[in-house]
Amino acid sequence: MNRTLETLAEGGAFFECPRWYDGRLWVSDYWRGLVLAIAPDGSTETVAEVPTSPSGLGRLPDGNLLIVSMMDSTLLRLRDGRTEPYADLAPYAGPQANDLVVDATGRAYVSTIDFMDFTEMKPTNLVRVDPDGKVSVAAEDLSFPNGSAITADGTTLIVAESWAQKLTAFDIEPDGSLTNRRDWAVFTPAAGQEWACAPDGIALDADGALWVADAANKRAIRVREGGEVVDEIGTGDQDVVAVALGGEDGRTLYLCVTPDHGLMPDEAARTRPARILRCRVDVGVSGR
Repeated sequence: MNRTLETLAEGGAFFECPRWYDGRLWVSDYWRGLVLAIAPDGSTETVAEVPTSPSGLGRLPDGNLLIVSMMDSTLLRLRDGRTEPYADLAPYAGPQANDLVVDATGRAYVSTIDFMDFTEMKPTNLVRVDPDGKVSVAAEDLSFPNGSAITADGTTLIVAESWAQKLTAFDIEPDGSLTNRRDWAVFTPAAGQEWACAPDGIALDADGALWVADAANKRAIRVREGGEVVDEIGTGDQDVVAVALGGEDGRTLYLCVTPDHGLMPDEAARTRPARILRCRVDVGVSGR
């Protein structure tokens, strides 16, 4: 399907982890150390400053925002306009913290990565932070875990394993533990192809399909469980690193893009090439 992509915002160093809350798109700008809230008309408010690189965002049941501080593996809480430490992830991280998703009870599941060593692709953990502050490892041996989503009924967590080119699902038990690990979708390269898909950020829709930012192939794809790709949005020369569904009716797809996701942080902060694009889609948002 041909769609018109329009620019919502530009001038970011590296936009990541978009979330739709309270009529605005909330997004981290890694390399400028900012969390922003962007209205549908593009007007932008800085809601938090996180010098150690904000990443995943998630809303607690009380309305306060959790922010992953990537480089020091700390989970922060934004309350009354101020950030405060919420959990120390460093003993469990790999060694950086990445994206997160928060369930309806306030449990946060945080993906961790080895951002500085892409060559060895070391496995890392998915970390759980309970509402009482207890931190534990929810799952081990993940291959660059990235965006996560929880189904609307709260029973299934899906996480993108970027280096493994797959989406992995877990059952969520009543105590928050993860069981029944399984492949939700596996992307197999064609002959001569290195990357069929490098899944980064993901967004769940009301039909149970996932929009997936394919960071390797300059596109977002809509995928059903089992791996069938049922829709694709190309972005030309722009790498797609994250997606979100939102807007007034939940049927606007937001894409965080950049012409080169390999830019060094200082260069990205200086040139600020990142943009947020949007387009309309047929099926609205679901889940968390």
